[in-house]
Amino acid sequence: MPTATLPVALSATAAATTATLDSPAMTSDQTDAAKRDDFAEQAMQYADQLYGAAMRMTRNPADAADLVQDTLLKAYAAYGSFKQGTNLRAWLYRIQTNTYINTYRKQQRRPFEAPLDDLEDWQVGDAESFTATASRSAEAEAIHRMPSGIVKDALQQVPEDFRMAVYWVDVEGLSYAETAEVMESPVGTVMSRLHRGRKLLRGLLADYAREQGIAVQGTTEKEKKP
Repeated sequence: MPTATLPVALSATAAATTATLDSPAMTSDQTDAAKRDDFAEQAMQYADQLYGAAMRMTRNPADAADLVQDTLLKAYAAYGSFKQGTNLRAWLYRIQTNTYINTYRKQQRRPFEAPLDDLEDWQVGDAESFTATASRSAEAEAIHRMPSGIVKDALQQVPEDFRMAVYWVDVEGLSYAETAEVMESPVGTVMSRLHRGRKLLRGLLADYAREQGIAVQGTTEKEKKP
């Protein structure tokens, strides 16, 4: 999928969502109008990130756009329960993840897995802009430098709980706190799963990294030998 498709799909999704929020049913009084304006200002800035995650989940531009729109409309409906000052991005990701899970279950399709089956180079690269380079882990750095097929195959071998922690932190660029909110788990649990997942991923990527001259931190001296 060309990178240029991303803003086109986002533009259509944003326009459709805005049109729905502007409908008489959604703006019955000044309070609703103020809520709509505040939501649009606060939440729509994350539309591109939501779309990137939706593409990795659905692997289809139209489905991804629908998922983002459904997510934003559900988030708007529940916006009164959102505690201002807390992490809005993580809250939106959690709504989107739950929407995806529920939609696939209703359609009797496979349950949610880390959306890596058709992870493309442009999708991995897109996540880079949301991950601070200075704080990027060795695994995140390897993910951004290695071919998507190698990364995908390695990640799919990591058990689900650990894979999801690696996915949200090292692919999507979420913080520990954000990942904990999305996964609805304590931060300590997320950190433990992330540590284990990164260790497993590091081992899986070590051979390829060594062949390509890419340093993966944490490898043993034995692993570094040709």
